[in-house]
Amino acid sequence: MKKVILILFLFITTAGIAQDAYTKGMQKAFELWGEGKNVEASNMFERIANAEMDNWLPHYYVASINTIAAFGERNKEKLTQKLEKAQQFIDIANRISPNNPEILVQQAMTHTAWIAFDGATYGMTLSGKVAAIYAQALELAPENPRVVFSKAEWDMGSAAYFGKDTAPYCNDIERSLELFDTFKAETAFYPNWGKERAEQVLDDCRQ
Repeated sequence: MKKVILILFLFITTAGIAQDAYTKGMQKAFELWGEGKNVEASNMFERIANAEMDNWLPHYYVASINTIAAFGERNKEKLTQKLEKAQQFIDIANRISPNNPEILVQQAMTHTAWIAFDGATYGMTLSGKVAAIYAQALELAPENPRVVFSKAEWDMGSAAYFGKDTAPYCNDIERSLELFDTFKAETAFYPNWGKERAEQVLDDCRQ
C-alpha cells in the first residue's frame, strides 16, 4: 500500500513540476513576443510544443508568430520560410485538436498572408479556401469573437476588392466586440487577441 501511495505521490509531483515548467515556458515565450523578439519567441514555443505533443496551444502560437511576421514581408524566400513553418505547426495542431475554431481562424490567416503577398498568384487558389474555412469556423463557434471578427474583416476586404459596399459587415464587427466582452477562455494561454483590432475596424466603419 505504501508503495502505491509513493508511486501516486511521485506521479502527482512530477506532473506538478511539468505543469510548472509549461507555465513558465509559455509565460517566457509571450514575454519575448511582447518585446518584439519574434524568432526567440517562436523558438521557445516550438521547444514547448516538442514537449507538449498533446497540447495544441504551443503549436498554434508558433504558427501565429510566423504568420503575423509574414504580413508585410516582401522577400519571397523569407515569407515562404515563415509560412511553411506556420503551416507545419497548424497541421500538427489540427491533428491534436480537430475542428478547433481557433486553429481554423489561424489557417485562414496563413492563407491570407499568401494572398496579401501576391494576390494575382495566390488569390485564385486560396480565396475560396479562406471563405470556406471561415464559414466552417462560424458554424462550429458562432459565439467566438475571433471567428465573427475575422470572418467579417475578410468579407469586408473581399467586398472592397470587388467594389461592393462594406457597410453591412460593420454590424458583424460590432457584434464581435460584444462577444469579446463576454467570451470565457477555456484554458490558460487560450487565444485572446482581436478586440483592439476590432475596435479600430469599427472606428473606420463609422467614418
